[in-house]
Amino acid sequence: MNHATDTKLIDDIYRERVLRARRTPPEEKFLGGPRLFDFSCRIMKDGIRAQYPDADESRIHEILVQRLALLRRLENSR
Repeated sequence: MNHATDTKLIDDIYRERVLRARRTPPEEKFLGGPRLFDFSCRIMKDGIRAQYPDADESRIHEILVQRLALLRRLENSR
């Protein structure tokens, strides 16, 4: 591919994403945030499990809560 083809492909993909977002019903958009948060928490828990392989689910949850609190503090300090 060349630069012009790459640019057109990127523009086409972006346009399709915008059109899909416009077609998405409001209730689906509303649920997108919580779904993304749940997905992020699952990924964070997987990372915690890798970092602490002997931790049980209770400890993993505790570490997740601590990390989310740290993220909140960092965001609020900006």
